[in-house]
Amino acid sequence: MAGLSGAARTRSGSPGSSAALDGAFLRSPLGGLMGAQAVLGLLVWALIADTTYHLHAAYGWVMFVSIFFWIVTVLFFVTYLLQLQLRFYMIPWPLVLMIFNAVATVLYITAFVTCAAAVQPTSWRQWDYNRRAAASFFAGLTMIAYGASTFFSFRAWKGFGSNAATSQVTDHT
Repeated sequence: MAGLSGAARTRSGSPGSSAALDGAFLRSPLGGLMGAQAVLGLLVWALIADTTYHLHAAYGWVMFVSIFFWIVTVLFFVTYLLQLQLRFYMIPWPLVLMIFNAVATVLYITAFVTCAAAVQPTSWRQWDYNRRAAASFFAGLTMIAYGASTFFSFRAWKGFGSNAATSQVTDHT
């Protein structure tokens, strides 16, 4: 194991630049919401995938939205948790995260409405009804989580809680 970390240090250029976990991110509202989005999004697509969703075209859209945003959310979560965004300082991460969360909110609204409208209480398979109803509930919670993340990422993008001087200073070391 020591050989792997030594090889990684020589490739990155500096001995202290190995990726470290960011505990402050996990305790932040965005970190907590991102973790909740990953869990809730997983529940949405796992519940739908366990039904005969292929017989209903509406669930194809719900599956696309939930799986796509689950994958991207997990990627963002890992990026922020390992502080990899600091290595790509030329990307405006707060703006990217705000746009992602806003788009996810809008598309999850459509997925939630589609999923809820497609639930049929007279389904001939009771377990499909229960799973689809639960997926609709969790899609609603996921939509709310993305909406809250949009709010917090907007605040981070605008720099609320800091002044103009501190928002312009970045540490690129």
